[in-house]
Amino acid sequence: MSEPKDFLNIYAEQTPNPETMKFVFNKMILPDDALDFPTREKGQESPLAKSLYEFSFVNGVFIMNNFVTITRLEGTEWHEVIPIVKEFLKAYVEAGEPIVIARAEPQKYEGAENQVVAQILEILDTYIKPAVETDGGMISFKSFNDGVVTVELKGSCSGCPSSTVTLKKGIEGLLTKMVPEVKEVVAEAI
Repeated sequence: MSEPKDFLNIYAEQTPNPETMKFVFNKMILPDDALDFPTREKGQESPLAKSLYEFSFVNGVFIMNNFVTITRLEGTEWHEVIPIVKEFLKAYVEAGEPIVIARAEPQKYEGAENQVVAQILEILDTYIKPAVETDGGMISFKSFNDGVVTVELKGSCSGCPSSTVTLKKGIEGLLTKMVPEVKEVVAEAI
């Protein structure tokens, strides 16, 4: 008698960005890592992203922990493509196909030994990243200079109509309240 296969379930979840859809797995596909493939060319770096870009409606791929966020091309209706994407992702993962070829080393932040930077990183990791991930995106700390925190937004956050409000009212509001040295938060263009 053969071992029963683990049941793989995938569901689609809307994000605040109407151009992206989050496809959530009931297992980790890229544990403790996140990779953004905002263009077809960048997608060549991941077998999964490369395969997803073969669909004519795919305009961006973001892979993290237990989900894939896909950005659609204008004119694509989600209700038409969700079943196709779910079926493809399920078959791909069940077949044991590779997600990525090689992972980069975790990013080291210049000045991370600085107490203010350490506070910023702690707040981002504890309060902000989990909320952003829930929406199918990711926020990465880039730098802190002269009171300005620079971050990078990926996945569904990149190009999201509400990302400016989230950045200024939410993230900047929290960081300026909890870290007096922070005066502003800006997003680096990808």
